[in-house]
Amino acid sequence: VQLQASGGGLVLAGGSLTLSCAATGRIWSINAYGWHRQAPGKQRELVATIRSGGTTNHVDSVKGRFTISRDNAKNSMYLQMNSLKPEDTAVYYCTSNVRSADSGSYYRTYWGQGTQVTVSS
Repeated sequence: VQLQASGGGLVLAGGSLTLSCAATGRIWSINAYGWHRQAPGKQRELVATIRSGGTTNHVDSVKGRFTISRDNAKNSMYLQMNSLKPEDTAVYYCTSNVRSADSGSYYRTYWGQGTQVTVSS
């Protein structure tokens, strides 16, 4: 199983970006996705999660600005980021809890490579 994140870039404060994350491999099911970020000199933090039933959670600092969503048919998820602020600058990582031919009856968490988001003031 591999996760491929994309969509990062450089944007002015107040702008928008959409991050995408696609899971590939011999996937049987995915019960949750998440986006994490790590800014320079800071610990990695969980930004948003979405479960198989559609339940979402967003960290307070992004509520009302970021929206996580998923497309089950494509084994993909997205993070729509609006009203971006310089403090949103970070490397963003996607994660997925996947049951696959590799993990058998267990869900295993996979991480994608990071995608850089830079917000300039």
